[in-house]
Amino acid sequence: MIFLKLFRESFLFAYDALRQNKLRTMLSLLGVTIGIFTIIAVFSAVDTLRDNLQKSVNKLGSNSVYIEKWPWVADGEYPWWKYMQRPVSNLRDFHEVQRRSQTAQAISYEISIDNRTIKYKSNTVDGAEIYAVTQDHNKTWNFDFEDGRYFTDIESRTGAPVALIGHDIADNLFPGGNGLGKQIKVMGKYVTIIGVFAKEGQDMLGISSDKQVVIPINFARSVVDVQNQKYNPSIVVKGKDGIPVDEVEGELRGIMRSVRSLRPGIDDNFSLNKITLLSNQLDILFKVVNVAGFIIGLFSILVGGFGIANIMFVSVKERTNIIGIQKSLGAKNYFIMLQFLIESVILCLLGGLIGLLLVYGGTFIVKWVADVGIVLYLKNVIIGIGTSVIIGVISGIIPAYSASRLDPVEAIRSN
Repeated sequence: MIFLKLFRESFLFAYDALRQNKLRTMLSLLGVTIGIFTIIAVFSAVDTLRDNLQKSVNKLGSNSVYIEKWPWVADGEYPWWKYMQRPVSNLRDFHEVQRRSQTAQAISYEISIDNRTIKYKSNTVDGAEIYAVTQDHNKTWNFDFEDGRYFTDIESRTGAPVALIGHDIADNLFPGGNGLGKQIKVMGKYVTIIGVFAKEGQDMLGISSDKQVVIPINFARSVVDVQNQKYNPSIVVKGKDGIPVDEVEGELRGIMRSVRSLRPGIDDNFSLNKITLLSNQLDILFKVVNVAGFIIGLFSILVGGFGIANIMFVSVKERTNIIGIQKSLGAKNYFIMLQFLIESVILCLLGGLIGLLLVYGGTFIVKWVADVGIVLYLKNVIIGIGTSVIIGVISGIIPAYSASRLDPVEAIRSN
């Protein structure tokens, strides 16, 4: 009960200081508000980027390895011309990996053909991306259907003229309809639509099925050279559940070195790419951004802390007479100290809450302007509140201590 009375009295003193000295108090709180806003805004932005990256990882497959010519993350000391001399992944590599691998759950061979025009009667879509894939593509990638189905095994093996199309392509070619069973012209040949992907939107890695057309690799062989390096051939291997991706990578390295007859001591002439290569690099970037945001916010909070400390010293000076009366009536030193300390914490909490409210309001503004959902996790709210309390204690401890050490007789005599 004593603590609650003390808390109430300190809150009233803080409110009175805010009411009587609005400009002075608001300028002092501004530093804390900006600091908390900066720290929480940066943390929330990083959390949002990390969540979007995880969505991309889920599409690519966290347990998948990509056998390709080029690495996703190149070693700066490795001469680029060595990469140029590498052969691309081909169908022989694919069949050998398919035959030898013991850790793979699914293996697909795929190529991408960019910037093509898709036609249906008088309607056209420019800039479509065509993927020619083998049967296991639906197991190595994650996607959902709005309508229709995936290729059957017979359709894949025989190279049937069938296709899956993205949501945006379906919307443009068939306004008001789903397009299933319709024939569209792809690379000069007619194919029948058997599936339409669900709307995805662009993600952090720029991956989206909305403007894709997926056809069987054996159908594409009648139109293009599916082993040509300009189509970026890739072998995607998804590991079995429970098998670490590093183990899958190790097995694939041994298989590929054997298939390409590489003697011990000779460098690999292929790259084994996995999503952790990208996520690790981005994690480093996120850590740097987090630290930078925290340092910038900390400087703002320190400036605000000095402002709060100044308010508290002024408050002690203005209430010296009251402190003397309280002590003469038996108030203990800790009571006087807690009174000012709680007042300091309340003022800092007020600044922190304003900063948090600004971040919260900013999430709606960003969603409205850029259609990006910013996440504000409870941990970030706790960081904001906790930081405000810590700054409040640090800012108020010296003024509170000096108030508690005042001589009651001298304090009562002061004006």
